[in-house]
Amino acid sequence: MSKNKNKVGVVYSTNPDYQYEYEGDNDVMETLPPQQQKLHLRMERSGRGGKTVTIVDNFVGTEEDLSDLGRTLKSKCGVGGSIKDGQIIIQGDFRDRLSVLLKEMGYPVK
Repeated sequence: MSKNKNKVGVVYSTNPDYQYEYEGDNDVMETLPPQQQKLHLRMERSGRGGKTVTIVDNFVGTEEDLSDLGRTLKSKCGVGGSIKDGQIIIQGDFRDRLSVLLKEMGYPVK
């Protein structure tokens, strides 16, 4: 899709100095402070070949901050994992340990 099709609010302008607004220009999401986050922990096995993973959901913020939090949690648990689609995926069932770690960091956890 060309960038011209993503213009917002103006069909055409004869002013050569006019600055068009494009969809997605103002999509900068700020990371909420830990006290305002409402993270959810859950264990999942389905679709993973019987392997158990713990998923941390509902993080509101930038991908960079989510990645930093995921890296911290993986290192504190001493296991692998990944960050995909706004979720932190930790290998194994670490709900209890992650709950304690996140609460120590100031995140309310469900």
